[in-house]
Amino acid sequence: MRQTFAPALLLMLSACGSGGDKSEAPADPAAQTAAEPAPAANTGPSLASAPAAFGQCATCHAIKSGVNAVGPSLFAVYGRKSATGPDYAYSEAMKASGLTWDEATLDTYLTAPMKHVPGTKMTFAGMADAAKRKEIIEFLKTLK
Repeated sequence: MRQTFAPALLLMLSACGSGGDKSEAPADPAAQTAAEPAPAANTGPSLASAPAAFGQCATCHAIKSGVNAVGPSLFAVYGRKSATGPDYAYSEAMKASGLTWDEATLDTYLTAPMKHVPGTKMTFAGMADAAKRKEIIEFLKTLK
C-alpha cells in the first residue's frame, strides 16, 4: 500500500507549488514593493569619500558620530572647540589648548601635532604635504 500511496502523494504535492495556471493575473506590484526590505538607513559618513591621505587618520580616528577609537571621533570636528567631543578622555594638554578646529588651526596642528600641542595624546609625527593636509581638512568639513 505504501508503494501506491507515495507516487500519488508526490503527484499532488508537485501540483501545489507549480505556479498554477499561467493565465492568472500578476501579483500586485505595490504588494511586492511592500514585501521588499527597506533600504539601509543613512548611517553617516563613509570612508569611501575620504581622500587617500585620510587613511593615516582612519588608523586611529572614526568618522561616525559617537564612535571613538584610539583617538576621538572626527565627526563634526570642524568648527568645534578642542577636547569637546563626547565620551573621550582627552589629554590635559588638549583640554587646556583652547583651540577651535578651523582651517588654519587644523593645518598647523596636522603639520606637527606634538609641537603645536605639547603633551597631546596624538603621537602622529605630522604631515608635511600641504596639499594632503588641505584634502583632509576639506573632508573633515563634510563630516556633519
